[in-house]
Amino acid sequence: MRRRTFLGLSGATVAALALQSSAGQTPPPGLIGSYTWRSGPKGLGGLSGLRLTADGGGFTAITDRGGWLSGRFARDDAGQITGVSSGPITLLRALGASPLRKGRTDSEGLAMAPDGSVYISFEREARVLRYARLDGPAENLPTPDSFATLSANKALESVAVAANGMLYTLPELPQGSQFPVWRFWRGIWDQPFSLPTRGSFLAVDADFGPDGRFYLLERDFHGLGGFASRVRSFNLTSAGPKDERVEMQSEHGRHDNLEGLSVWRDAQGLRLTMVSDDNFMFLQRTEFVEYRVGKALV
Repeated sequence: MRRRTFLGLSGATVAALALQSSAGQTPPPGLIGSYTWRSGPKGLGGLSGLRLTADGGGFTAITDRGGWLSGRFARDDAGQITGVSSGPITLLRALGASPLRKGRTDSEGLAMAPDGSVYISFEREARVLRYARLDGPAENLPTPDSFATLSANKALESVAVAANGMLYTLPELPQGSQFPVWRFWRGIWDQPFSLPTRGSFLAVDADFGPDGRFYLLERDFHGLGGFASRVRSFNLTSAGPKDERVEMQSEHGRHDNLEGLSVWRDAQGLRLTMVSDDNFMFLQRTEFVEYRVGKALV
């Protein structure tokens, strides 16, 4: 997410104040811990998509200015993040050797397929690119006409790949009371179902967990209250999404602007690892946050 009207300087200021005021609050159910990354590579900021390795030790992330990086977590005996290291931020390439053109760099969603290919969704110029490898050239997927109807600044924030290779994407902003979900399979897009909205939360990332469920990260922003985050999960069936669960929900001001989600399994069960987009603003922060998936909240 790039800077937006509600996230001008005043918005970032109140969000920072809300984060400070949340320090003494009771932690939400399932919270494992959080880590603020202060000494990253040059240009660090705007992290909007995240994928972890199967063991939770390594990660790849993208920025909303058309960059990507890979790194490693240091963890203590309890599995909490105690440090982060990474390589430099590298610009995503267009179809050839050159980087993406100005105005077409708002990369938001990141997904890695079973065959090793990488998919990235874009918000302003709504489209999905495929990379055989992230340091290589891009391949344009077909763009359905319906993408052109999406809000230019709240379009394809999320992309996820199921174990069978099916690709799913959805916009940040719902259409009415539903988030439309598009599916790409064997060269064709369709729109098989939508996900219901709940309250004023907007969709900012998605992932398929090792359990096969579809996990949706959502964000709400309430001025002086700061950001709230929620993760819902669904069982995607041939009849549509079933068995909706709320896996985590934080109060406003608990975390920064969480925009990237990766679901993985450790020895104790499933974890949600999330990262915040600091909007390249000094009053915000790049924060990794982890929750345990346990008994659903509702």
